[in-house]
Amino acid sequence: MKLAEYCSYDAVGLAGLLKHREVTAKDLAEIALSAVEAVNPELNAVVESYPERLESVDDASSGPFRGVPFFLKDLGPTEAGKKCEWGSRISEGATATADTCLTKKIREAGLRILGRTSCPEFGFAVSTESVLNGITRNPWDLERTPGGSSGGSAAIVAAGAVPMAHANDGAGSTRVPASMSGLVGLKCSRGRISLGPDCGDVQFPLYSEFVLTRTVRDAAVALEALSGPMPGEMTLYDEPAVPFSRETNRPCEKLRIAFSTEPWGLGVPSADVADEIRRVGGLLLDMGHSVEEATPGIDFYEFHEVFGTFFSMVGMAEVDSLAKSVGCTNHVSRLENVSRALYEHGRSFGVRDYLGALATMNGVSRRLGHFYEDYDVLLTPTVAVPTPLADELKLNRDISIGEYYAELFAVAPYTGLNNFTGTPAISLPLCRTADGMPLGAHFMAPMGEEARLLRLSASLEQAAPWAERRPPVHVLA
Repeated sequence: MKLAEYCSYDAVGLAGLLKHREVTAKDLAEIALSAVEAVNPELNAVVESYPERLESVDDASSGPFRGVPFFLKDLGPTEAGKKCEWGSRISEGATATADTCLTKKIREAGLRILGRTSCPEFGFAVSTESVLNGITRNPWDLERTPGGSSGGSAAIVAAGAVPMAHANDGAGSTRVPASMSGLVGLKCSRGRISLGPDCGDVQFPLYSEFVLTRTVRDAAVALEALSGPMPGEMTLYDEPAVPFSRETNRPCEKLRIAFSTEPWGLGVPSADVADEIRRVGGLLLDMGHSVEEATPGIDFYEFHEVFGTFFSMVGMAEVDSLAKSVGCTNHVSRLENVSRALYEHGRSFGVRDYLGALATMNGVSRRLGHFYEDYDVLLTPTVAVPTPLADELKLNRDISIGEYYAELFAVAPYTGLNNFTGTPAISLPLCRTADGMPLGAHFMAPMGEEARLLRLSASLEQAAPWAERRPPVHVLA
């Protein structure tokens, strides 16, 4: 298979070629590893590849993505016998002892894990750079960040090395890099994809696991393959009436769509960002949807303050848990500067603060639910400002925790709402900022309505295709 042909297929398309024996899984693995080798010196997106796995690749796998190359983000799901460093010097060189539920589902889906992608320390940034692994760069502009915290996965997918890679999302970490790198980034409903066995949705309610893709159908098929509970879940799993893989072939119903270009707390969209969202609103109107400007009745200053409190408390627990698992006794001193500030911020709160944050979570969720009584979907920008420079938002700086959260919410004021309420959202590469960089249109829906988002996304992909767009740093460049 030629590289140009390989890049023209999404993951579902490559799996179809394998099914009909037009290519072998080893062929695809070799192409993917050589493609990563070609672009990674400029991007620094892959922290480790597994070329030794070429010897064991065969065509015996099944699943919807049988034999398709895949990379895991170095944060979240683990693979027995492989490093899991989470972008931190605390866990440098640490090796996992077991597979997580998601890792097993990835294999059952037929995906071939060929390495790990970069992330900031503990995923605490909307950019991807760490003391441990250096700066990851955006294939659309090497002076810019690909976003974070799943920026390594975003960079290699955007550069054509693999059609899909793992991502996760605690405050926008799937959707922000999707926006800045020109990809499809879905954040699932709370409980849709298991965090087990080491974590659960009650313990870490902000987090969700998934993938970054170039096409909507890959996202739909991946959602069907990767969702579902493992034994012992503390949240109820809602089995969809129609398989997610079929939703992209179903017509999208006429929807009541609200769009918001108003400031959300400290997040004020730049003029070109707001104009692009209004343009997408016009496209939706032309497609027959009901579209009007409206914003949920939420005090976003208060929401962002409480979100920061909760994020710091959960982050502190995450750091302590990992340090204990790897036997690191001086872990606080090994954290990057902002990570240490976030950790100490989390330690400054007690049980009353935690319960108060949960009460605010409930109140915000109820107000958003009332908003969805009048609208089916809410459209915002994914990020409020043009893509920041690489190294501009790194965690190893001397800034206060207040300055950190002010920066976070100035760049990404919208995405945390879905993590806080557990609702689904998707970023689609429908827009451009004035400097020509990709910009995501961000669609939110009520709890459990991924199917609605997939139908709408598929119709937009058909109405305003993005498949032919290619960044300057690409495996075919």
